Amino acid sequence: MTRTILRIVLPLVLILAVAITFLASDPLKFLAGSAPPIEELTVERSVLDGDGISLHIRAGGSEPMTIAQLQVDGAYWTFTQEPAGALKRMDAAWLRIPYAWMQGETHHLTLLTSTGVTFNHTIDVAIATPAATTGMLGAFGLIGLFVGVVPVALGMLFYPALRSGGRRTFQFALALTIGLLGFLLIDTLEEALELAGQAAPGFHSGILVWLVATLTFAVLMMVGRRRGGALEGVRLATAIAVGIGLHNFGEGLAIGSAFATGSAALGSFLVLGFTLHNLTEGIGIVAPMTKKRPSLWVFAALAALAGLPAVAGVWIGSYAFSPHWAALAFAVGVGAILQVIIEVGTLLIRQARTEGQPWLSGTALSGIGVGAVAMYTTALLVQI
Repeated sequence: MTRTILRIVLPLVLILAVAITFLASDPLKFLAGSAPPIEELTVERSVLDGDGISLHIRAGGSEPMTIAQLQVDGAYWTFTQEPAGALKRMDAAWLRIPYAWMQGETHHLTLLTSTGVTFNHTIDVAIATPAATTGMLGAFGLIGLFVGVVPVALGMLFYPALRSGGRRTFQFALALTIGLLGFLLIDTLEEALELAGQAAPGFHSGILVWLVATLTFAVLMMVGRRRGGALEGVRLATAIAVGIGLHNFGEGLAIGSAFATGSAALGSFLVLGFTLHNLTEGIGIVAPMTKKRPSLWVFAALAALAGLPAVAGVWIGSYAFSPHWAALAFAVGVGAILQVIIEVGTLLIRQARTEGQPWLSGTALSGIGVGAVAMYTTALLVQI
């Protein structure tokens, strides 16, 4: 045992020693010449309140950078930086700008570094960032319930209709679930990669999205089948609820961030759009349970598991949104949804083989198509 540990530790120590020696000697420093350092800067969050505008920035590039000047709508403006001083690679800071922003107006900001490099940031619609008060938390929590728990619970009301059907109805319901989840998979992955593009380049968020999604899928497959065999019944419904819940958490992040920045319409149309869009998720959750009816508390638990993450997402998105972490949240959702698609597909194939029928029948194809079309159609009603 001791020899095995030494055989593992010794190469690691040697690798670390070589890396330290290389960095300390800097043998390639003669190649640097007099070229200016590469600078990168990302504005991760903007906060508007009675004191003015605050920007949360993150630095990148090869050398420490200093924010020397700042313009707001073409005019130079004073600002303070917390913490002060030059920003090293991946360091973050808040810029406090005592600027009297105008409600509903667009404001353009330009950050100028000490080397003369400029970075632009636009606030499309100026609106006060919500304060973390009890009343505001309650209001955002109510929005999360309306777009998360309520539509899932309403979709579950189709359970009696699914249960009263025969073999074809069960096959259609499983295929419908695959269509719903397939649309969610593509939509969630698209959201993850879009947010990754908005994050600081140093995070390499695009690569992390794929890695996290793959790791999540592998872990959930391992955990789901630790008892042996594929999932079915309540276990499969629970896995579907988890995958949808992770998607709804990311959806809540997007909604909360949109509310905080004034880019979402705070009206009944938005709530109605998300409610209709998420309505079909409840159907997908109850589809695997049509052969054996569970108790009512199981339905309540599944609705909470799938819908309540939207409440947490709206809260976090409203007060502490970050493109990097939001992208990773969506990536976890991608892995979870892919795992559920595999499990539902496995159940569909197993049921078809038991009955001596091809799994890729007209019923299955129509179910997949109806699920995808339903998600796409209701998605058209959602505007952020």
